[in-house]
Amino acid sequence: MKAARWIDVGRVECEEVPLPSPADGEILVRNAYTSICGSDLHSVYGGPPPRLVPAGYPGHESVGEVVESRCPGFEPGDRVLTVPHFVDGRCMAEYQALPGSACVGLPGTVPLSHLLMAQQLGTVIFALRQHPLDLVGRDVAVIGQGSAGAFFTFLLKRAGAARVLVSDKSAARLAYSRKLGADLTVEADADDFRSAVLEATSGRGAGLVVEAVGSQETFPLSVQLAADHATVLWFGLPEGTGDYPLSFHEFFRKFLTAYAISGTQGEPGLESFRYAVRLIADGAIDVAPLLSHMLPIEKVGEAYRMAHDRTDGALKVSIRF
Repeated sequence: MKAARWIDVGRVECEEVPLPSPADGEILVRNAYTSICGSDLHSVYGGPPPRLVPAGYPGHESVGEVVESRCPGFEPGDRVLTVPHFVDGRCMAEYQALPGSACVGLPGTVPLSHLLMAQQLGTVIFALRQHPLDLVGRDVAVIGQGSAGAFFTFLLKRAGAARVLVSDKSAARLAYSRKLGADLTVEADADDFRSAVLEATSGRGAGLVVEAVGSQETFPLSVQLAADHATVLWFGLPEGTGDYPLSFHEFFRKFLTAYAISGTQGEPGLESFRYAVRLIADGAIDVAPLLSHMLPIEKVGEAYRMAHDRTDGALKVSIRF
């Protein structure tokens, strides 16, 4: 089969490797599509790969069809969303063997390419469910409008936020965010977004701030945008392993509450992913614009460069098999 292999910093190549075999409790999935996640980019561009990198890694977002099952509840021909833990991801390959507990069954009436977006949407749903907030009538700010940030925009507006104020460096991403309900979109650096949020809120700041980038540049901004007694959600995966700057004086003075969330794949029953599937299948959210760039597995290196550099108006770069 064809599979991606992480070779060096910023270098991913396609190569031929043996097909995997499912063990007891596992299923063998023929992937149709997989997507490049921000966490994949952090790994590939953040440093050299580990000494032994399995084929298909990194990659933890895919949809496909079961071709062999050694797990009760799954049969050949079933369509599935695969949601393995990041460290176990082997989705950048034509086939992958993984536990049935890391898969969600999919309806047969919706394009698989659309349902691929349920993985990222599910992680955002999970993050908001961990600390439910009454957002009705409150202004919220979202830093970053990649697929995760855009899904926060959609869900926060759906939850009754008065205004959703967002920023990104990509005009294409901001255009999609407006379709999902963003009230203010700022294509600018951190200082510009801070000024825009404070002006829009008469100097108060936002009642909820979501940091959906994970960079050292945007992390301090999450506290600066927050109103007194606000909540801050740190969702973006951190870059590297170093410490991030934070004004604890401002955090303390504003009486803020903050939390970070990961681990959707460990949720009992994978309910957040299942809800994401229903939202897409029912047409509650239009994810078609996210399918901006779909490249064959043979061009996986080009796909990674495009996703990293955000070239050609890329929203979500995906791979087809």
